[in-house]
Amino acid sequence: MRNALFISLFITMFGSTGFAQENFHHIQNTKEPMQTGKFQPTWESLKQYKVPEWYRNAKFGIWAHWGPQCQPEDGDWYGRGMYEEGSRQYKSHLEKYGHPSKSGFKDVIHEWKAENWDPEKLVKLYKRAGAQYFFAMGNHHDNFDLWDSKYHNWNSTQIGPKKNILDGWAKAARHNGLPFGVSIHASHAWTWYETAQGADKQGSLAGVPYDGKLTKEDGKGQWWDGLDPQELYAQNHELSSRNQNPGAIHSQWEWADGASVPSKEYCEKFYDRTVDMINKYHPDLLYFDDTALPLWPISDAGLGIAAHYYNSNMKRNKGKLNAVIFGKILTDEQKECLVWDVERGAPDKMQEKAWQTCSCIGDWHYNRSVYDNNRYKSAKTVIQMLADIVSKNGNLLLNIPVRGDGTIDDKEVAVLEGIAGWMDINKESIFDTRPWTIFGEGPDAEKKNPMNAQGFNEGKNKYTAEDIRFTEKNGTLYAIVMEWPKDGKIVIKSLAAGSPNYEKEIKKVQLLGSRKASFTRDNTGLIITLPDLKPNNMPLVLKINN
Repeated sequence: MRNALFISLFITMFGSTGFAQENFHHIQNTKEPMQTGKFQPTWESLKQYKVPEWYRNAKFGIWAHWGPQCQPEDGDWYGRGMYEEGSRQYKSHLEKYGHPSKSGFKDVIHEWKAENWDPEKLVKLYKRAGAQYFFAMGNHHDNFDLWDSKYHNWNSTQIGPKKNILDGWAKAARHNGLPFGVSIHASHAWTWYETAQGADKQGSLAGVPYDGKLTKEDGKGQWWDGLDPQELYAQNHELSSRNQNPGAIHSQWEWADGASVPSKEYCEKFYDRTVDMINKYHPDLLYFDDTALPLWPISDAGLGIAAHYYNSNMKRNKGKLNAVIFGKILTDEQKECLVWDVERGAPDKMQEKAWQTCSCIGDWHYNRSVYDNNRYKSAKTVIQMLADIVSKNGNLLLNIPVRGDGTIDDKEVAVLEGIAGWMDINKESIFDTRPWTIFGEGPDAEKKNPMNAQGFNEGKNKYTAEDIRFTEKNGTLYAIVMEWPKDGKIVIKSLAAGSPNYEKEIKKVQLLGSRKASFTRDNTGLIITLPDLKPNNMPLVLKINN
């Protein structure tokens, strides 16, 4: 009966996608029981969800997107790219570790020690920069669990650092009074690691398989003796179609377009691993790097995890739901069930429902070349992003890449200090606010900036002093001006005399961090004269009251 309901809802919401009902993996043989309660593992039941007010008030979180792929300091998706012959990461891997037929990603994990990691020091710094919640990565597409995983031997307490990474982050976050989030990315290891099944086409080792095909028996006498590489790589299956094109994985992310479909056992193990993590660390926020929920629409594993998470959170909070789940590329109906996450971008219009941008000041995983070539986002860019996102009813989750040894570099510290300095003066215009009648005005607000797939439209803004974003709190209007005007005057057209946006009299305008600003109001707008002294090059905030 329940399986029939899943399929019915699936067809209603997604139409015909080519998945036959008999290929839908209904989870049944799981070891972790699902917490019962208000929510059932169906989209219809999950529509009862309401975003908690604490999250809507928070606006800004910081993320440590940190795991063994940070050890080589060569950027994101290293565990896949190192198996792509001729790629930058492949060449880097040859130099640092040797050929991937002998020394694969399992050996990168072995080298990762996190020897200088001080979670308390880092989380304290993040809070100083204004973070209202903190996120740690639980696992990435590399399929390596960063906690004492009950169902997965390839985890950080047994291999690599031999430390419980999630436990350390959770304790630091809660000691600093920050809600704790965990991101889970491992549902796609099945296809993401397919490059590890390959072999060089050229050179002296042409045709020699990479280590993604190794088995437990091959480990005799090796450092990984007793471990099964197939548990990590999950590659005992046929390859996806077009596997010779590394970029094809992006069109197959929704388990369509010829993607190799995971087995029922794989789906059930993913469920058990994730529920085990939830039961141990009780995260306040849960991020999935998936379209909608993990393994949807080939399995109901993600629906089961969501129902368990919501119900268990309500049980711990005496009937009140304080939890948040994030998913990508959501339909309107799915936005009733989860919070929409936009990767490296933002919608160009205000959103009715709370949503989130996840972005990064550099690469998702630490990349030494970003440091060497000064390619981090500046504090000013981060604040401009934050103002735009918050004005549209969103939150910003910002990754500060962590090096393999568990530290961040001096340029990242400088960015955080710049954000903290702005927050010291202007945070009242961000935290606890809600969108105003319109999100903003100016040339950037008027142009279209469509998203690509899950986002990817950031960095196209060319802000001027005419670009303004609005927030509101307790009857006070905040105007965040993206650039300091050259002539010292700001004209807010949306606040012109007689404007339906603001029909009340304006009695006071203050530049935050300074004194009352002089102003006039006529049919062209609210005209503000700023002090002669320009304090910095950051966005400025005007506090407007009637």
